[in-house]
Amino acid sequence: MSAMLILLATPCAYAVDDKLQDTPYPILQSQDIFGLEYASDLTVSPDGKTVYFVRHFMDINADKKRGNIWKVDTRTSDLRPLTNGLHNAFSLALSPSGDRLAYVSTESGKPQIYMLWLDTLKSAAISHLPSTPSNLSWSPDGKSLAFSMFIEKPVAPPVSLKGKPKGAEWAEPAKFIDDVYYRSDSGGYSNKGSSELFLLSAQGGTPRQLTNDDYDNGGEVSWSNDGKFIYFSANRHAPEVMKPLDPNIHSLNVESLEIITLTDRVGPDYAPKVSPDGKYIAYLGYDDFKTNYENTQLYLMSIEGQDVRLVSNGLDRSISDFAWSQDGQFILISYDDHGKTVLARQSLIDGDKRTILTDSLGGKSYGRPYTNAEFSLGKSGITAFTYSTPSRPADVAVIHQGKVRVLTELNEDLLANKRLAKIEEIVYKSRADGKEIQGWIAYPPNYEKGKKYPLILEIHGGPVTAYGPHFSMEVQLFAAAGYVVLYTNPRGSSSYGKAFAQTINKNYPSQDYDDLMSGVDTLIEKGIVDANQLYVTGGSGGGVLTAWTVGHTDRFNAAVVAKPVINWYSFVLTADFYPYVYQYWFTKKPWEDSEQYMKHSPISYVGNVKTPTMLLTGENDYRTPISETEQYYQALKIQGVDTAMVRIPGASHGIYKRPSHLMAKVEYILWWFEKYGKKSENKRGK
Repeated sequence: MSAMLILLATPCAYAVDDKLQDTPYPILQSQDIFGLEYASDLTVSPDGKTVYFVRHFMDINADKKRGNIWKVDTRTSDLRPLTNGLHNAFSLALSPSGDRLAYVSTESGKPQIYMLWLDTLKSAAISHLPSTPSNLSWSPDGKSLAFSMFIEKPVAPPVSLKGKPKGAEWAEPAKFIDDVYYRSDSGGYSNKGSSELFLLSAQGGTPRQLTNDDYDNGGEVSWSNDGKFIYFSANRHAPEVMKPLDPNIHSLNVESLEIITLTDRVGPDYAPKVSPDGKYIAYLGYDDFKTNYENTQLYLMSIEGQDVRLVSNGLDRSISDFAWSQDGQFILISYDDHGKTVLARQSLIDGDKRTILTDSLGGKSYGRPYTNAEFSLGKSGITAFTYSTPSRPADVAVIHQGKVRVLTELNEDLLANKRLAKIEEIVYKSRADGKEIQGWIAYPPNYEKGKKYPLILEIHGGPVTAYGPHFSMEVQLFAAAGYVVLYTNPRGSSSYGKAFAQTINKNYPSQDYDDLMSGVDTLIEKGIVDANQLYVTGGSGGGVLTAWTVGHTDRFNAAVVAKPVINWYSFVLTADFYPYVYQYWFTKKPWEDSEQYMKHSPISYVGNVKTPTMLLTGENDYRTPISETEQYYQALKIQGVDTAMVRIPGASHGIYKRPSHLMAKVEYILWWFEKYGKKSENKRGK
C-alpha cells in the first residue's frame, strides 16, 4: 500500500459543524435549491487587490439560473455588485491594464458582448451579433477582442415542392439532414454552419471575421506578444468528424489570415497559452491510442512549433487547466487526485518536480459531488480559485505565498442554520481482486451511532469522472430524508491514474459492479445500514451501472435508473457523439461484433430483474436518448417487474438546467424508495 493510501485508509470527517446536528435547526428540503449560489468565471486584477467573478443564483419566479458580476477585495473581503438584474453574464475577460472588463450578457435579451468601465462602473453593449459569442480574449495592446461565434451557412434543400396555391397552408417543409453531427445535447438539432474566430474593436462596432471555412475554429485563443498572431486549437482534418479527438494547434496571422498548423500528432492538442516572454507556447494534450482514457499532459514548444517536450513528466493524472507565472519561471496546473482538485506549481526544468499548493478546489457541481473547479493566476502572483467543502458550493478563495484565504460566504444565509449531513471518507477493498476503492458516506443530520439506517447507493456517471468531498444538493437531500448515502469512485473513475481508469477499457460495465457491491457490504459489516433497506440510483454512466446492478442482484428494495444507456447497439446509433463511442469504447462497429455490445448491455439481463425499477430521463436528452429509457421500461413491463417512467419535459442530459428539474428528480427518487421501503423515522420536512 502506498503512503497516500495509508493516509486515506483512516476515515476522515469533513467540515460540517457537529453542533448543528443537535440543534433545532431545520433540515434541507428540495425547495431550498432556489436558495443556492455559487461562484465562477474568476479573474484577478493586475494589482492583485480584486477578484472579479460571476455570482450565480436561482430565479424562483422564472425557474432559471442567473448570474451577475461581483467583485471582492482580496484584503478586506469587501463584496460588491458590478451588474444587476435577472439575466446571465459569462465569459469574463479583464483588459491587460485592468481598467475594463469585457463579458457576454443576456441583458438585452440575446447574448452580446458588453464592456464595463471600472473607473465609472458604466457598462454598454458593444456588439450586435446574430449568435452567441464566447471565449473573449484581449489583444496585448487592449484595443481589440478576439472571440468565437457560430456562423450559420444555410444550404438549399435538394427538394422543393411545387404547386402550392397562393394562400394555402401546407405542412412545415421536410428537414433534410446529411451531417455526421446533426444534433447535440443541450443544443438540439443543429443548423448548417461552423464556429469561426472574429476580431472586434474594444470600442465596439462591426467585428472582422478571421476564419471562414468548413471547420470549427472556435475555442480558447492566445495572442503573440506583438499582437500579430492568434494561436488556437481546431480539428481541421478532412473528414474531421470521424476523428473526434484529433484537434491541432494552429497560428493565425491576424493581417493576412494565413493559418499554419503547429502540431501534427495523432491525439488532441489544445488550450495554447503563450509564455510571458513570447518565446514559447504551453498547451495540453496526449497521444491517442483509442482507449477509454489517457492522461492529459502539459507540453511546451517554441513559438514556431518546434522543440516539443513534455513538461509534466511523471504525473499520472490528467491536467485540467494551467496558467503561466508572470515571470515565466513556472506554470500553475490543476488536476484531480483521489476525488479532490489540486492546484500545484509545476517546474519547467524538472518535470517530476511539482509543489502542491492546495487541494480545496471545486464546488461548481452543486447537484452531485463531482470534481469541477477553476482558478485564475493574477500578474501579482495572487491566485483566485473556487473553494470547495462538503457543506458549501463554490466560494471565492485566494492563495498567496502559501496561505489560503476564503473571501466569500455566498451560502451562509441558507446553509449556516440548516442541519446538514456529515461527510466521511471510506476506503475499502473490492471483492473482485482486492483493489482499493475510495468513497464517502453521508450521514443523516440526526444520525445516532449504533442505529442502522436505510442506505442509498448513489453511482456517478462518466464513467471516467470522479466524485469527491464536495457539496451535493442531491446527496444532502437524500440524507435529510433519513438515508445513509454511499457514493464511491469504482474502477474506471478518474483521479487515480491511467491504469485505474483503463481497467474498464472495452470492458464496461464489469468489475466496477463488484467495487460498488463491496462498498455496500462494508457499510453493512460496520453496522451503519440495515441490510433489508437498500436502494440504488445513478445517472448516465451511473444509470448504466444501476440497471446492470438490478440485472445481477435482487438485494435492493428499489432502484431508480436515471438517463441510462440500456442497449449499446442502439445507443451508438442514436447518441449525439456516436463517432466517439464506437471507436473508443468498443473495438468494432455494432454490426461487426453485436455479441460484445450486448454482453455489456443491461438489456441483456432484464430477464433477471426482480427489483422495482423506475426510469427517469429528460425528454430532450440527446446524449443518452430517452429511447434507451423507453426500451428498458417496456422490457420491464413485459417481464412483469414493477416499473414507472418519469420524463422531464424540456430537460437535456444534465436534467437540472432549471432548478425545478433537480427538485423533480430528487422528489421522484425519494418517493419511489419510500414506496418500497419501511417508513423512515426521520420524516422529511421535520
